[in-house]
Amino acid sequence: MTLMYKTIGLIGKPNHQGASATITALHNFLTDNGYVVLVERSVANFVDVESLTIESLTEIGEQADLAIVVGGDGYMLGAARVLSGYNVGVIGVNRGNLGFLTDLSPDDVIGPLTAILNGESRSEQRFIIEAEVYRHGKLKSANSAVNEAVLHAGKVANMIEFEVYIDDVFMFSQRSDGLIVSTPTGSTAYSMSAGGPILTPNLNALSLVPMFPHTLTSRPIVVDGDSEIKLILANENYENLQVSCDGHVILAVMPGDEVIIKKSPTTLRLIHPLNHDYFNVLRSKLSWGNKLY
Repeated sequence: MTLMYKTIGLIGKPNHQGASATITALHNFLTDNGYVVLVERSVANFVDVESLTIESLTEIGEQADLAIVVGGDGYMLGAARVLSGYNVGVIGVNRGNLGFLTDLSPDDVIGPLTAILNGESRSEQRFIIEAEVYRHGKLKSANSAVNEAVLHAGKVANMIEFEVYIDDVFMFSQRSDGLIVSTPTGSTAYSMSAGGPILTPNLNALSLVPMFPHTLTSRPIVVDGDSEIKLILANENYENLQVSCDGHVILAVMPGDEVIIKKSPTTLRLIHPLNHDYFNVLRSKLSWGNKLY
């Protein structure tokens, strides 16, 4: 039988007993069934298998047809930012808390995974965003985000001043703790905690969610996903400003800098079981009520 996926990468949270056990079980299952298995370098030392093919995350992206990420959403985000640059499908096995991006349960992973490997699956493209920091017209730093890019001060409860432009059209000026620019994927993450809207993953949209604005009339707003969002930092700000990408990558920002946030040309290809239901995920993860009749 011809294998739909021939080379599979295993990625997981290092030094996590549950993740290591799941990766060990997956490695044994996949090799027994004729797949070429690549294990990401940072987790390889914690996998109880004698002979491993160890590769970096980038090398897995270059070689694998499918990547299985074992961990929580946070670890999934870190892997996804790299893997989005390659045409590799990504499946998540939940070893974290909520697990909006990790479909498979570690307690019942072999059956659903077997169905996926046999082609019984759904593929979904999720767009990601890029954040770029410009100083005096020159690019100083940049990175990508699957969930959100957040402009904020380096200190807690430190108000900052900035202007927001959409496609070079002035939108508003604001004094607040910062601004969250979220993708639909990130709408159930930090943005939701700040009172932002939940966006279904198929929407081509970005949400802008102010963080503790110094006005009662400031509200979240949703804009077209192809918009270019420009944030201009007032010169009166303190120097310790930052843009956080998915809460992991920090870009330093100075007063007077411009921050450009826009859709990335690369996308993340998520692989779901056939019975994947986004609204069921919301109901179960957010403890929404079931149907009454």
